[in-house]
Amino acid sequence: MNQKDYYQILGVGGNASPEQIRQAYRKLAFQYHPDRNKGNPAATEKMKEINEAYATLSDARKRREYDALREQYGDLAYERFRQAHRPEDIFRGSDINEIFEEFARTFGFRGSDDIFREFYGPGYRSFQFRRGGVFGRGFIFYHQPRPTSTGEKEGYATQWPGTGFALPGVFGKAIKYFLRKTFGIQLPERGKDWKDVITLSPEEAQRGGEVEYQYRKWGKSKNLMVKVPSGTRNGQRIRLRGMGAPGKGGGEAGDLYLQVRIKRSLLRIIRDVFTK
Repeated sequence: MNQKDYYQILGVGGNASPEQIRQAYRKLAFQYHPDRNKGNPAATEKMKEINEAYATLSDARKRREYDALREQYGDLAYERFRQAHRPEDIFRGSDINEIFEEFARTFGFRGSDDIFREFYGPGYRSFQFRRGGVFGRGFIFYHQPRPTSTGEKEGYATQWPGTGFALPGVFGKAIKYFLRKTFGIQLPERGKDWKDVITLSPEEAQRGGEVEYQYRKWGKSKNLMVKVPSGTRNGQRIRLRGMGAPGKGGGEAGDLYLQVRIKRSLLRIIRDVFTK
């Protein structure tokens, strides 16, 4: 199976400059733009791949994380990166909407609002309000978005069109509170992520595959089969998408992150005792 690679998707090398990455994306985005490829689902999927690759590589912090994974895991870097980053994490702060709006002004294409709604369906929400002479317009783009590994609080990024600017964490919550209290606008809110531990034997961690895990939350208990990557290390996290707390106002559910704990064999325990 061929593994995805963000650099290959954009057709650039690993040492490409930010400007080269931007120019490569603009060229491909124009080539696969849905208004030039109507009725072509393959072009739509290609456009989604291009968007994700650009959103990752155009952000210096996310690019450093991805490069580190490429160096450590090679062809498995994309899989490892997507395990640690939700779609909304990847796209937070991206200027993709600006580029689509530029295409709209220059070539008469549809604007970013129509395109993103077509691409991502319920994963894209826009809103506007007008009250007391005050008008505002914005969107929540959560098909794309900062990794939980940084310790940042979970939630949507509230973004304003034409800026690529996002207000995560406490600032985003303040914006949503203001809109709800002042204008009666209830924005969708993503459910919180949950954390738990999954215990593996050394053999299970090494070979990978499906492992049974007992899921207990809010008084519920059920057995799940969790897919474990081969070569899993102690302390590594596995994400189960949508298995966290339910969302509010039509928002998606959070994720469940399982931290791997590898059991020590009896021989290893004895060896550790005598080597102390």
